[in-house]
Amino acid sequence: MTVLPDHGLPLADEFPDASREQWQRLVEGVLHKAGTALPGTPAEETLSTTLQDGIATRPLYTAQDSSAEPGYPGFPPFTRAGRPEGTARAGWDVRQRHARPDPKRTNEAVLTDLENGVTSLWLLVGGTGLPVSGIPAALEGVYLDLAPVVLDAGAEFDAAARELLRLYGTRGVPAHSALGNLGADPLGLAVRTGQHSALDTRSAEAAELAALCHREYPGLRALTVDALPYHGAGASTAQELGCSLATGVAYLRTLTAAGLTVDAACAQLEFRYAATADQFLTIAKLRAARRLWARVAEASGAAPAAGAQRQHAVTSPVMMTRRDPWVNMLRTTVACVAAGVGGADTVTVLPFDDALGLPDDFARRIARNTSSILMEESHLARVIDPAGGSWYVERLTDELAHAAWSWFQEIERAGGQAAALRSGLIAERLSATWEERSADLAHRREPITGVSEFPNLAEQSVEREAAPEPAGILTSEGGGLPTVRRDDAFEALRARSDARLAATGSRPRAFLAALGPAAAHTGRASFAANLFQAGGIETVQDPVTVDAESAAEAFRRSGATVAVLCSSDKLYAEQAADVAAALVSAGALRVFLAGRPGDEQRETYLRAGVDEFVFAGGDAVAVLASVLDRMGVA
Repeated sequence: MTVLPDHGLPLADEFPDASREQWQRLVEGVLHKAGTALPGTPAEETLSTTLQDGIATRPLYTAQDSSAEPGYPGFPPFTRAGRPEGTARAGWDVRQRHARPDPKRTNEAVLTDLENGVTSLWLLVGGTGLPVSGIPAALEGVYLDLAPVVLDAGAEFDAAARELLRLYGTRGVPAHSALGNLGADPLGLAVRTGQHSALDTRSAEAAELAALCHREYPGLRALTVDALPYHGAGASTAQELGCSLATGVAYLRTLTAAGLTVDAACAQLEFRYAATADQFLTIAKLRAARRLWARVAEASGAAPAAGAQRQHAVTSPVMMTRRDPWVNMLRTTVACVAAGVGGADTVTVLPFDDALGLPDDFARRIARNTSSILMEESHLARVIDPAGGSWYVERLTDELAHAAWSWFQEIERAGGQAAALRSGLIAERLSATWEERSADLAHRREPITGVSEFPNLAEQSVEREAAPEPAGILTSEGGGLPTVRRDDAFEALRARSDARLAATGSRPRAFLAALGPAAAHTGRASFAANLFQAGGIETVQDPVTVDAESAAEAFRRSGATVAVLCSSDKLYAEQAADVAAALVSAGALRVFLAGRPGDEQRETYLRAGVDEFVFAGGDAVAVLASVLDRMGVA
């Protein structure tokens, strides 16, 4: 091997480059040996993962997959960052969300947050939440010229904005020192409530606030383009992006019609997106969003610098679970990493108990410290666009941008965002998307740790004070888009089990009839326990193994009403029929077999008393719901 004389490093170019074709042949050989090769299907397709929006991720990306030139950070199309320095100078803005209706307790939480790493405040105001009149008390002791305040007041946005502006004057804060966002979002309100009759009036109020901010408050933005309602209704990533673009365009039209220039109108908008635990998709989403908005600004006649999108990323409420909520800490950490790497200007980490109600002090502390650890200890913010140059991320960003642009164009052809909402186009598309995703969740193709996988029936429930419902913010009354969560279907099953436990002192049970030694039955017994416990059905495996002679008595002692055969295919062929018959004679309402036997064996087992087969990829929700029905669990 040739060695460089100056520093002794070997010459890598002495080795020939491997071609893509060589890699494909090697992978195909491995797939054939593993028995997973699909006839006539290239290895890359076999190993590809299909995402929503017609996008598929491949197992290998090379320079041949490079996409459009992403440019430089801080310059159009702003794919890599909205500012040249990105967040490297001071890190991203850490924004904590506050929804507590009591101004005094909100103030205590606000001051604690600001003293411990939070850099801006997000207040949910109105309805049964923090009253508009409580804003001054909630912000008592806050240096309003240092801590940006973002309002989210739904139908009361104008009153809340005027109260905050009045507070700036009362506290002697110079107009040029006021920071934050007044949170006007008329279309977002219509999305959540389905009430479109006041849209024109509210749009005019938002335009007045924008003009006021433009004239007197250079550090304030008036409008939020909130994509969370679309994400929360089950939208795909491209649909979330497309809806945000259409909303942004609608606001540009409103503001320019009110007399603002395109540049000034762009400066009044902040975009809010969901960050999920799918880290690469979130990174690509935020990068694509900046690229897409820069294209909108360019087409609208804005100056190049005006097209830099201001982004606020919020960890996804859809991914948060009510069962085993501690796992949410892991989900939000990954989402926060993705938001930071994706270049979000501001990041809100929702507390791990957000799905259960108002967070406690510990949950808020963990939420704010997530950003602090990533920035201060992991130094994640010190690198501008750390994902830039990754062939995978660049390609995913490009494909996502094209899919989102296509959806945005369809909305525009339908008359714009307001018209598409009124006609039901958006609701129909989002519903179809969520229906497809729900099938993946039900079949556990998209697993939920602690819920559909590895549930813990013995966990102690986490109790929280109920969260308020600010007017037109968190409800879908009146025909607005629904609010969904990934755990909805399994949560409904677990709730039925909880009701049985409360009424009788015990949960519904399933007996695991394990055949043969541990090596033969452990895999399928673990699968069956995982499956049935996901529906709140306790599993009993005592004794550890049974046969045709002992199965009936063991089943009677278990207190179960259904049974599951668990073993290897070989032992099934030898014992399953006899054991199934014994279980039926012992009174089992339903006998399952864990596995997917061939047609001939299947018929044999059915004749012996097996009622149903459970296997990986089956519809877990349908199976569990039918079992609870048969058990009489309401």
